[in-house]
Amino acid sequence: MASKRNFAAALGDWSAQHRKTAIFGWLILVVLVTVLGGSAGQKTMTNADYGTGDSGKAERILQDAGLAPPAGELVLVESGKLTADDPAFRSAVNATVKAIDKTGLAQNLKDPTTTHLYSQDKHAALIQYEVKGDPDTAADRIQPVIDAVEKTDKGQGEVTLGQYGAATGLKGINDSLGEDLMRAELTAVPVALGILFIVFGALVAAVLPVALAVTACVAAMGLLAVSSQFVPVDGMTNSVMFLMGLAVGVDYCLFYLRREREERAKGRDRASALHIAATTSGHSVMISGLTVVVAMAGMFLSGLTVFEGFAMATIEVVLISVIGSMTVLPAAMAWLGDRVQKGRVPFLSKRREAAAAKAAQEAASGTPRKDNVLLRGVMRRPALFAAVGAALLLALAAPALGMKTEKLGTDKLLPPDSPMVTVSEKIGKEFPGAPAPAGVVVKAGDITDPSVKDAIADFKKAALASGKTGKQIDVKVHEKEDIAEISVPLIGNGTDSTSKKALETLRGETVPDTLGKLKDTESLVRGDLAFSEDYNDQLSDSIVPVFAFVMGVTFLLMLISFRSPVIALTSIVLNLLSVGAAYGVMTAVFQRGWGEGLVGTEAPGAIESWMPLFVFVVLFGLSMDYHVFVVSRIREAYDNGAPTRQAIAHGIRSTAGVVTSAGLIMVAVFAVFGTLSMQDFKQLGVGLAVAVALDATVVRAILLPSVMALLGEANWFPRKRRPAAPVEPAASGASGAPAPSVEATGGDRVPVTH
Repeated sequence: MASKRNFAAALGDWSAQHRKTAIFGWLILVVLVTVLGGSAGQKTMTNADYGTGDSGKAERILQDAGLAPPAGELVLVESGKLTADDPAFRSAVNATVKAIDKTGLAQNLKDPTTTHLYSQDKHAALIQYEVKGDPDTAADRIQPVIDAVEKTDKGQGEVTLGQYGAATGLKGINDSLGEDLMRAELTAVPVALGILFIVFGALVAAVLPVALAVTACVAAMGLLAVSSQFVPVDGMTNSVMFLMGLAVGVDYCLFYLRREREERAKGRDRASALHIAATTSGHSVMISGLTVVVAMAGMFLSGLTVFEGFAMATIEVVLISVIGSMTVLPAAMAWLGDRVQKGRVPFLSKRREAAAAKAAQEAASGTPRKDNVLLRGVMRRPALFAAVGAALLLALAAPALGMKTEKLGTDKLLPPDSPMVTVSEKIGKEFPGAPAPAGVVVKAGDITDPSVKDAIADFKKAALASGKTGKQIDVKVHEKEDIAEISVPLIGNGTDSTSKKALETLRGETVPDTLGKLKDTESLVRGDLAFSEDYNDQLSDSIVPVFAFVMGVTFLLMLISFRSPVIALTSIVLNLLSVGAAYGVMTAVFQRGWGEGLVGTEAPGAIESWMPLFVFVVLFGLSMDYHVFVVSRIREAYDNGAPTRQAIAHGIRSTAGVVTSAGLIMVAVFAVFGTLSMQDFKQLGVGLAVAVALDATVVRAILLPSVMALLGEANWFPRKRRPAAPVEPAASGASGAPAPSVEATGGDRVPVTH
């Protein structure tokens, strides 16, 4: 039977025949995109870009009027022995105020001697100020003030100083992000390289996928800078893109390279082996990559700019990785030839050569390979193993029923031992609501109208009488813009149930009963807690459309690929089980604190609000990598005449090695991020690592074969069996022999002969 060329094969063949054009074209593309991205500069999100709901509207009102709130800062002055009435304490306060003022970066500097911001026992006082200039860049300019406060602190005896605020908090996050990203790059790349070295037993074969994945990430970062001019991105987006790019880029190359090596071990010449790899694994890479891209597009339905940025970044890096795997990889493999085995470790390479020779001999003789103990057990008692596998995943998913999400503040994102976290906790304890007060933005037709002034005065009285706010309620009027800003410290620590109830009272009673009665006036509540609540509400509203879109698209792609609604539905159910298990583990570790020490953290008591949605979309995309490769091998065996159970065993057995290797690399890369200091990195890394590990083991090795075995012929409804043909035909070792039929090679792909 003549070889059947698909798009992946045509592209792979062209690249192999035009090696220099493909390789140098790739390098030129990477350089050009990087230079273009550097010229454009990456556009990051402003505070208003993050917002949604009433708090987002309030931020946009201020931004449009050129009144974006300055970055507010707090300096805590405290002493275990001295009180605010002691001369030494007052001297420390005065010295600190002068040091801050001397930097020239502070405005609205407020001394506690005039604001009377003292703790109840007077052992602590609070200095307030705002950073001059654009609040979105305040973190880049705050260092001189930090240095001045630290220098003053060293000169005090029994009085200590601590600083926390919008600029210092963001600077702390940016510094941790930079350190974390560097650690991830320095750790993840060597880990992936080490695993590939063990898998292939040769240095060149191990370096090739990593080099291609890294260059794809570099190109994607340049492209992201360009696209960020239209969709601004969060500061964490580069790290997420690197995480995804390295994982999928290495996996795509691994599938391709492993298939080419297998065909060479069967005795095929270099051109035939590369052609088969392009036709089979190359096609699967294309299908898998497109599945990830379409799944990621679901994040555009969230209505949140931060998700749109994540979607753009992951789509770009996956597409670039797919293009690289289908072009420069076959070109490099054709150029290297058998030199790809250079740098071999004798022990590892001999084991692989022996295994490959045995597999080739079995294929040539028609003797089926012996299944391992687990696979034999699954095929003999599929109902039992299906029940055990499902029970295990459901048990892991159980904690997710009590999952609580919130937009984690700086104090929870940073490591617990961070000085800023300690200062924030102390301020929250001694001065409730001070670290993150709520704000009411009043937009009126005439802000100087007596009725507006009276309403603001009534609001202050009502807020204080409610018992839900602190005493320091400040009003700032912008007459030219007809806007008033009211700062309202809420009781509680700023994120707990006490603060949330206070916010509900503010929004549901205090504002409507006073400011809400004004005509032609808009009164909106903003602030960190209001932002978090609005953000969670928007996420809740977007869950159904995003989940429906991703599951619907996945179903359609599987239906088109395998022409079986049963297989498509099975894919959805198995994916939901692995995602649920990941949610359960994340909830157990980061909300309930079970095993928190194993990941080096203290549970913040909640899951970062954007994490569940992002993890769901990513996992539904990534799981298709393994699903497509495994099920396509099963279906090809069935189409070639094998009974359903034999086809299932053949598909699982023939893909076990590559799926295990690919899963191990992905788990290792994600696990590296779970060891970083930032809380959101930890949650993302642990969630993805657990889900991929379960997907590559429990789902693919137990649940998938057992469920398909139980379904039997129903798997292929409404398709009819094709004429019988050998499952694994003997390979021709003659150089120049025609490339074998893709159908007969058991290719790692969705067959093109539908």
